[in-house]
Amino acid sequence: MKLCRFKNLHKEIHIGLIADDSTILDLAPAGITNLQPLLESEDLPAQLSALTTQNLPRLAFSEVQLCAPVEQQEVWAAGVTYLRSKKARMEESDFSATAYDRVYVAERPEIFFKSLAEKVVPAGEPVGIRKDARWSVPEPELALVLNSRGQVVGYTIGNDMSSRDIEGENLLYLPQAKTYHRSCALGPCIKVGVTEAEARSWKIQIQIQRNAETVFTGETSVGQIKRTFEELATFLFRSQTFPHGAVLLTGTGVVPPDHFTLEENDVVQIDISGIGTLQNTVVRV
Repeated sequence: MKLCRFKNLHKEIHIGLIADDSTILDLAPAGITNLQPLLESEDLPAQLSALTTQNLPRLAFSEVQLCAPVEQQEVWAAGVTYLRSKKARMEESDFSATAYDRVYVAERPEIFFKSLAEKVVPAGEPVGIRKDARWSVPEPELALVLNSRGQVVGYTIGNDMSSRDIEGENLLYLPQAKTYHRSCALGPCIKVGVTEAEARSWKIQIQIQRNAETVFTGETSVGQIKRTFEELATFLFRSQTFPHGAVLLTGTGVVPPDHFTLEENDVVQIDISGIGTLQNTVVRV
């Protein structure tokens, strides 16, 4: 089952349950006006199954505009969780190579703040590349949707936009390389009722188009993530509280070659086999 946030024809934001490839069940008549109560449910799949038996309005995708599947959750990210990511981060900077090498094998993962909910870019809206960066890349990632108790209650697709030259210049510049206007995209929905074992069978694919031509493609598997989802969530919630829950990006295993950088008007499409497609154009910010 898949949950989403959407704007209807009256520009009102509603919560929906994607019933099939062409329709969305509008949950507003059932009294569901926010995601958080659902994500805090003790048995979310059962609650959603019960909602499907109600006579709820069905809307065509053409009648709605999907919003980012976050409300008040902070978005955080884990880094260097794939071997490919470790190698790429070491290659971009001799200065910081040792730090990335050590964190890959360390007990404590790299975790950093990525975005406030109101700054997250939904599917269909532009992601950004910094004006003062020369080397910008998308990072396709599985994102864990966590409730206030730190439990994984769903999954969505994330794009952790990054300025590799800024991060490579000095490890202390990571917040500027990772957190800026339009640097985080999430969507199009939240897949629920799935175990970690099932999620680890999913493929992550990325395609970048420029002037209607494909300039980069890549693929990896969620199963290549080194750490368990519970481990990542536990470290995020250590000495920390998230009363509205949180979203945690789990790192990237697909890295474009060093000579590649995004350009304005590129189209970035990320597919995760169990969730769907997150597509965004690129603008300079």
